[in-house]
Amino acid sequence: MHVPRLYTPGNLAQGETLDLSGQAAHHVANVLRLKAGATIHIFDGRGHEHRASISTVNRSDITLTVHEAVNTQMESYLDITLLQGIARNDHMDLVLQKAVELGVNTIQPLWMQRSQTHLKNNRLEKRVSHWEGVIINACEQCGRATLPVLSHVQNYADWISATGLSGAGVMLQPASDISLKQLELAEKNISVLVGPEGGMTADEQAMAVNAGFRGIRLGPRILRTETAALAAVAAIQTLWGDFS
Repeated sequence: MHVPRLYTPGNLAQGETLDLSGQAAHHVANVLRLKAGATIHIFDGRGHEHRASISTVNRSDITLTVHEAVNTQMESYLDITLLQGIARNDHMDLVLQKAVELGVNTIQPLWMQRSQTHLKNNRLEKRVSHWEGVIINACEQCGRATLPVLSHVQNYADWISATGLSGAGVMLQPASDISLKQLELAEKNISVLVGPEGGMTADEQAMAVNAGFRGIRLGPRILRTETAALAAVAAIQTLWGDFS
């Protein structure tokens, strides 16, 4: 039987009582339609998960009793960072959701020359808050108890000039004659660089190569940005990660 999971930031300890309100309470009471006595799992985003039972359900809040810890082993032993050129809303949401399911540890959104919009201030804050919600929902669904890091949005040129590449770096480059399988990646720390709709410009690709990234192609077909990112991560998990 499937047990619903809920993200609850803060310290979790057996025997504690938690009061939930707002979106979390609405989800439990009105979406999942759970009643008092029902069992759920709660996790803190830092790798800790507990069984909990619902004590009371009201219109705007619920009370949980925290029980024993639950052992979770959902994290990949590869430390994958997805460097994603910011794409349109629905495309970006899909990338974030599926990257979480595929075991990515860090997501770095990057404004690139072909990103269609460059949001600032309140509009950017709202977008980032929405992305955080997508990541939380994906963790609740897929069983992860550790939230991937969503790094601060940066301009690509600023990021690549200021941030040194740690571990292996691959750039999705359809014109490359090197396939992912031809690489020998001994490192467990792998960064995957993906352009937005329209791909990366020649200048952006050159900057990546100078920073230590290797261009690779994913087969003979041109993939959309959201397809390319997810196919690359899935292939890496198959070749060197927990899909093998």
